[in-house]
Amino acid sequence: MTRRIAFLVVLVWLAAVPLARAAADATLFRLFFRDGASVVSYGEFARLDDQVVFSMPVGGPADQPRLHVVTLPSSQIDWARTERYAASARYEHYAETRGEEDFQRLSSDVARVLNDVALAADKTAALDQAEQARKTLADWPANHYGYRQRDVREVVSLLDEAISDLRASAGRSDFNLALVATPEETGFEPLLAAPSISEQINATFRVAQLAPRVADRISLLQEALALVVEGGASLPPAEASRFRRMAEEQIHEEVDIDQRYAAMSRRLLASAANAAGRARIVDVERVLHQVSKEDERLGARRPEVVQALSTALQVQLESARRLRLLRDQWQIRRASYREYQRSVGSQLMQLVKIQPSLDAIRRLAGPSPTTLVTLRSRLAGGADRLQRMTVPDDLRATHQLLVSAWRFAESAVDIRYSAVSRGDVGIAWQASSSAAGAILMVARVQHDIRALLEPPRLQ
Repeated sequence: MTRRIAFLVVLVWLAAVPLARAAADATLFRLFFRDGASVVSYGEFARLDDQVVFSMPVGGPADQPRLHVVTLPSSQIDWARTERYAASARYEHYAETRGEEDFQRLSSDVARVLNDVALAADKTAALDQAEQARKTLADWPANHYGYRQRDVREVVSLLDEAISDLRASAGRSDFNLALVATPEETGFEPLLAAPSISEQINATFRVAQLAPRVADRISLLQEALALVVEGGASLPPAEASRFRRMAEEQIHEEVDIDQRYAAMSRRLLASAANAAGRARIVDVERVLHQVSKEDERLGARRPEVVQALSTALQVQLESARRLRLLRDQWQIRRASYREYQRSVGSQLMQLVKIQPSLDAIRRLAGPSPTTLVTLRSRLAGGADRLQRMTVPDDLRATHQLLVSAWRFAESAVDIRYSAVSRGDVGIAWQASSSAAGAILMVARVQHDIRALLEPPRLQ
């Protein structure tokens, strides 16, 4: 048994002999489509719900390629093969960077433990050490991208025999399931060489075809054109011409489709806005139902535009419904609005007629004392009479504004008269402020009453 442990020590050290590998600066992954074609991902890709996001190299030097961030539907990807290839790529990158160093450290630790086991007098303690070494070895490949997994499996298999001998020497007869559980071997996908310029162009076309957003498609097609130029003499003239023609035709087609959908959107939105402004719900609904027919006529090529257009038309429909409700309400209240206009018409007209005098007070330019006396007589008690009027609830704000305008006018005339009597400019400025307030309030009351007498409109 001691000779077997010593043999394992030597085997572990032999397994740790470094492998000659070239260091790589970046990990190139591959996303495989369901038909077997693939596209390079520069660095790790990310799955987000039903999409996959990755950086695709599109030309440039090998050490600093131009990268294009791509989003594709994850349903287009053969994930089993893609994950196997990702495991291979991670393994390769790990092997070329830290793999051998980490494995040598593991081998050194395990060899030291096995050496201690071989020399230990306490067989029970030696067994515990050996089983711990076995667990460390068995877990190592899964935590290190499957690196040197065959070497590890071989050592684990021999170590199991040594552990069995130790268990017998220690008088242990219990059975340990760990001794029959060998580490699973990671399945790898053969790594592919870096794509040629022609393969990059074809991949760019393929990704552009699958990209859900039109902006991404056009951007990728422009990258394909740049790759054709960059390829230069490495591309046969006929192939370069074919690629260029394909890219230009597809870009032109995408732009043409954009213009058709934009024209359709403008036309339907204008029609819906016109109908909504007249509160014609049926007409807006007809426009909304028209969207799917127009989209089908254009080939159903812009789902994002159709979604945005449908949302905008739904807003117009809600606006039309709200306006219809307000107009129906106005029909009910129109008679009370006209009655209110008649009831306050004479008082409002008085305030309008004295506007020149109020403006003179505002500018500290008059009017004459005789006019002030006449205005005081004309305005006296008017605010109280307005205050005693009974008005509908929805007219109270407007009516209260009219009452305030009358009181401000009274105050402006009274204060102006006092300023004239005392010859005090400071008091005249107070009158100016009241006159300015009265003028503004009268204008607002006139505006509100005119608005009440007209059917509601979309804001």
